[in-house]
Amino acid sequence: MRPRLHIGFVFLVMTLLASCVREVEPTVSPCPALVEIDSMMWSRPDSAFAMLLEFAGSPEADSLDEFNGHYCQMLVSEVLYKNDYRQSNRSDLLEAVDYFDSIGDAFLDARAHYIKGVGFYDRDSVVDACAEYLRALEVMEEGFPKKELTGHKARFMTYTFNRLGDMFSDQFMMESAITCYKNSYAYSVISPISEFSISGALYRIGKQYDVNGDVDSASYYYQQAIESIPDTNHLYYRDIVTSQVLLSYRLTHQAEKSIQRLQQLAVLAENYDEMLTRYFVIGGIYYEDDRFDSARLCLEPVFEDKDDLIVRIQAAQYLQIIYDSLGNSIKSDECMRFLAQQKKSEGQNKALVSRLNDLFHDYLMEEQQKLSEAERKKSAKKAVGMVVPIGLMVAFALVVLVRNRSKKLHQKDMEAERQSHKLQQDALSGRLKKSNRELKELKSQLTQETEVVAKTEPAVSFFDEPVCRLILERVKEGRFKAQMDCEVYKSYAMDKVQVIALREAVDRHFGGFCARLKRTYPELTYSDLDYCCLYLLGLNDADVSALMQKAYTTISQRSRKIKTILGNKQQLSATLRSLAGSDLLC
Repeated sequence: MRPRLHIGFVFLVMTLLASCVREVEPTVSPCPALVEIDSMMWSRPDSAFAMLLEFAGSPEADSLDEFNGHYCQMLVSEVLYKNDYRQSNRSDLLEAVDYFDSIGDAFLDARAHYIKGVGFYDRDSVVDACAEYLRALEVMEEGFPKKELTGHKARFMTYTFNRLGDMFSDQFMMESAITCYKNSYAYSVISPISEFSISGALYRIGKQYDVNGDVDSASYYYQQAIESIPDTNHLYYRDIVTSQVLLSYRLTHQAEKSIQRLQQLAVLAENYDEMLTRYFVIGGIYYEDDRFDSARLCLEPVFEDKDDLIVRIQAAQYLQIIYDSLGNSIKSDECMRFLAQQKKSEGQNKALVSRLNDLFHDYLMEEQQKLSEAERKKSAKKAVGMVVPIGLMVAFALVVLVRNRSKKLHQKDMEAERQSHKLQQDALSGRLKKSNRELKELKSQLTQETEVVAKTEPAVSFFDEPVCRLILERVKEGRFKAQMDCEVYKSYAMDKVQVIALREAVDRHFGGFCARLKRTYPELTYSDLDYCCLYLLGLNDADVSALMQKAYTTISQRSRKIKTILGNKQQLSATLRSLAGSDLLC
């Protein structure tokens, strides 16, 4: 729960805001005092808070024009958020959002949408918050070329992608979270928020792969995070090592070695809350090792004192089973009541995840279309750049030819001129043929991309769908081998647009197959569904490894997981085709 804002500050802010509603002509000249507060907020939000408090009571605050009045409103919301207060000027912030939408100041507009999303999230309106964060990204990407997203702009992009990544992670939407955290990492490299922002981004990516069961990727990113961290005597370092130890335990089941390392980290904890975090992991290992007495001693203080609700829920789930085994029905019932209070209905969770997934997929599709359009313009510009010089050369050659013909030269000189002209024509012809060849290849490439992305009429059969033909042609051409590194086949990889097109083709020909499969087997993730679509085409693990650019061992683990969920040990392709053509799915 956030502390209440000091009453004196609220009064001064409201006095200031009342003076900002005067009807004046908008200006794009920011108030120097507000600019200074804004600059301070990126590194010292506590100092910015004090400066804004002082500014609110100054004569300068009483004479702000419309632009600076709304600018001030946005800064008030940001400084409250960064100092852990709730927004006290919500209605005025919404007016500021509308104002910045209208004047086209991309950076301020994006920040206004971001802080509006923060307000939604504080009110548990997760979908509305997600929409605002995505809108902030769109405004930035439309307003600035990629090369201009540096400094504060890059740091803002990092903040926004982190918020989205955390939101998707909380809903166990791991693929979407990974995409956001990878974008966060890219902008952290450009302009780090802090000395730990790069290692922190790598760690977040690793955690999502870990939860998703991709052991190789999780291990890789954990190690990258360790290698990039500037200080090993820090909370971030201990968190990363904790995750590494837990991953190692799940692979080797060496409980004593893992617990000993975690106990060493617990001794180094800076505070009680961090110590509870280490105890939670230690208790989980004791639980998995069936040492319930030791697990109970670690998990009880976590359940009673930890602030993190998700951790408390997991601790309660462990403890309920432990208490049942020990015959302590009173404690078991206490945990059961707590879990019942926290549990949302399955329908609510599915609806929330579905809406978030739709929002993020729409954003990715729009970004893909923008990239495709930019690439087409770039290719067209390149083609024009090649053709125009050749045309000028041809025109110049014709002018020279006409002039030379008008002169009465000696027969020998005329013959030499004709030979020279012939050589020029041969050279130009070769270049034009090369240009025409490149233009044809470019047109063929664009036609192929358009065929996959465009909304086409349904094909006669599933295997006649353009995206299916494209995939099967790649498999036939690549002849993928399990023992080869998937990087060797990078040129055959599928992009997000093709994956989405494949899922749509499956749903068209098999009656909403993905949704029916998810309802019947809710343990399948949305990423699992994409792999099911590939196996439905009759592909094997080596083919999927090459197309999805995942290690063969990772694909094998995923296919075994899907088989286990489906409860059928036959080949996935045969199992899925049987399900697609049956009434077994709900």
